[in-house]
Amino acid sequence: MINISELTAGTHFFLLAGPCVIEGEEMALRIAENIAAATSRMGIPYVFKGSYRKANRSRIDSFTGIGDEKALKILRRVGETFGIPTVTDIHEVHEAEFAAEYVDILQIPAFLCRQTELLAAAARTGRIVNIKKGQFLSPEAMQFAAQKVVDAGNPNVMLTERGTTFGYTDLVVDFRSIPKMRQLGYPVITDVTHSLQQPNQATGVSGGLPELIETIAKAAVAVGTDGIFIETHPDPLNAKSDATNMLPLGLLDGLLQKLVRISEAVK
Repeated sequence: MINISELTAGTHFFLLAGPCVIEGEEMALRIAENIAAATSRMGIPYVFKGSYRKANRSRIDSFTGIGDEKALKILRRVGETFGIPTVTDIHEVHEAEFAAEYVDILQIPAFLCRQTELLAAAARTGRIVNIKKGQFLSPEAMQFAAQKVVDAGNPNVMLTERGTTFGYTDLVVDFRSIPKMRQLGYPVITDVTHSLQQPNQATGVSGGLPELIETIAKAAVAVGTDGIFIETHPDPLNAKSDATNMLPLGLLDGLLQKLVRISEAVK
């Protein structure tokens, strides 16, 4: 089981990356193999990310997953095949113990970061708990979400910046959030792709600004983020979820090389 010190002990940032949602085993293995090779070459600690189920959708006919246990088994297969940790998000208390049987890190979605029983349930599994900062919260307020996990007996907490609501259909990243949350004593991850979402579109499907992925990622590394979170897919436009946000898989290697150079310059 991974611990936080293994992620933060690297020369550079660590990376959480993978598809928005698990669409199938072949795709997940293909993405993980590609990223694992790149991160190994660059000395970047890597965690494979994939949602086993999408609960927060605008429309009832949106794709939510291929089946909970099937997707979680794929996540475990990815971890075992490449010897890498895995992370997935949970939405309800009963999911915590179930998902923890298959993955190393449990992620709390931004909209649920104040849900006390969900945080406590994740904490009780003993897994690392990654809490995404609510789009409606200040960075300072995240101390209380983190403390709930600690008070439930688990000090293994990470916090993620993923943008702040700006009007009805946009998000902005306040890069002051990164050093402010780091001062709370927890590693801070910057979720690059979700920070570029444009929610609440008239179609009922979120929009996005993927052309700014490199910009946000570079800025995050420059101000000292501990980790980078990027959703990526071989063919984003045909992805079953977050098609407008993900980075094409073929562009990730080049982006990581640029981020490593920035990390070296900063340090």
